[in-house]
Amino acid sequence: MSTPATSATRTPDMHTPDTRPPAAHTPGSTPLFSRRKFLATGALATAGLVLSRTAPFAIAQAGRSPNSELNIALVGLGAQGRILLEAMLNIPGLKFRAVCDIWKYALQYGQNKLKKAGHDVRAYADIEDMLAKEKDLDAAIIATPDFWHSPHTVLCHKAGLHVYCEKMMSNTVEGARAMVKAMQASGKLLQIGHQRRSNPRYLHVYNNLIRTAKLQGKFVGANAQWNRAVTDDLGFPKAYAIDTATLQKYGFKDMHQFRNWRWFRDLSGGPISDLGAHQIDVFAWFLGVNPTAVFATGGVDYYKQHEWYDNVMCVYEFPLPTGTARTFYQVQTATSSGGGYFENFMGDEGSITISENPKLTKVYREDRAPEWEQWVKKNYLRKTVAPPEPDTKSVIDIRETKALAAYDVPIVLNKPIHQPHLENFFSAVRGAAKLTCGGEHAFESEVPIYRVNDSVAAGQRLEFKPGDFIA
Repeated sequence: MSTPATSATRTPDMHTPDTRPPAAHTPGSTPLFSRRKFLATGALATAGLVLSRTAPFAIAQAGRSPNSELNIALVGLGAQGRILLEAMLNIPGLKFRAVCDIWKYALQYGQNKLKKAGHDVRAYADIEDMLAKEKDLDAAIIATPDFWHSPHTVLCHKAGLHVYCEKMMSNTVEGARAMVKAMQASGKLLQIGHQRRSNPRYLHVYNNLIRTAKLQGKFVGANAQWNRAVTDDLGFPKAYAIDTATLQKYGFKDMHQFRNWRWFRDLSGGPISDLGAHQIDVFAWFLGVNPTAVFATGGVDYYKQHEWYDNVMCVYEFPLPTGTARTFYQVQTATSSGGGYFENFMGDEGSITISENPKLTKVYREDRAPEWEQWVKKNYLRKTVAPPEPDTKSVIDIRETKALAAYDVPIVLNKPIHQPHLENFFSAVRGAAKLTCGGEHAFESEVPIYRVNDSVAAGQRLEFKPGDFIA
């Protein structure tokens, strides 16, 4: 995969900031949303449309053939858009009709990539122009910066398209709520890119280990993290610089901000949205309840040229039937130490550490728990080869807990990690599946993420009300 020359030291992958802006707007056409008028226009986009909470939003046309070809538009060809494109090229039955981005380099990349794969696509710098001319589209894949997710989703729903949109839904709760309203008004599907919801390893742990076997016993807490080493800000090839007037028209001060939008307050939610969103989403999913409170601390501790906090730590309180369970999350952006990225769920009979990296996934049985042999026989677990016996000559603190029996999760994903989530979306569009992360469910799981930065700014514990989770 060719990428533009940048000053970044990391190779673009799913965790690299999406470096492309939203699809551009052609002079003379109806003005699109500006980030500062975002809330008002997001609300106006759904005004006058009939809302229905009883429509089957989680599944589309039941009478459609499961093998029917779907016409697709890809909006946003940054790092994340390219990752999604690579995954979609493995999925049969998709016909790419259009790509849309304001950066000429991105459009050239998309057209060349898809042409080699046998797709004759038209390139657009204006999403409204694309929607006006491409009348046979079935779905749009949106991978633009966070502050454009809501306006672009609303436009696509109004045009009658199903939408797969990257997380976060928006950079504001109000923007996310506007997406749900537009989805409800259109009767079309909205899948949000929390791809763990479709990952077979996560589904196995949730359905078999937690819900069926209840290997954890009584949940007592959870913790998760995603730390990254120091990286330079992304640069850009001077020959492909976007003119200042166009950048400012779409909410970017200059090319540096355009390339590094995740660090700026009006454009994103910072690292807690970029990385934390994936894992905080899993907290509520696995625990089966929304949190009642959050307390967070963080700061601009390392990258003084950025606006958003580069280090954040937060604690949530979850009201379980057996009592309060507290979860801890941290994101550090100046060190990769600490064992990688994972979520760890702790119970009084067992603990489960899970990650998109299979090497970090492990299940531990407490000595007091019932034997797990029946779950091994059902292939829910695989016993880990016993580690060497400890050096008995060493002094061991008498307060140490006995070494735990370790087990592996026997689920292997031989696909790009986003592919199952995209497959779920396209199957739902064909009427053959239900969404694993539809708009309403995604809104509910993202509300706690938005409040982290609020808690850091306020320096205090913030409480949630039940109505906060309703779009």
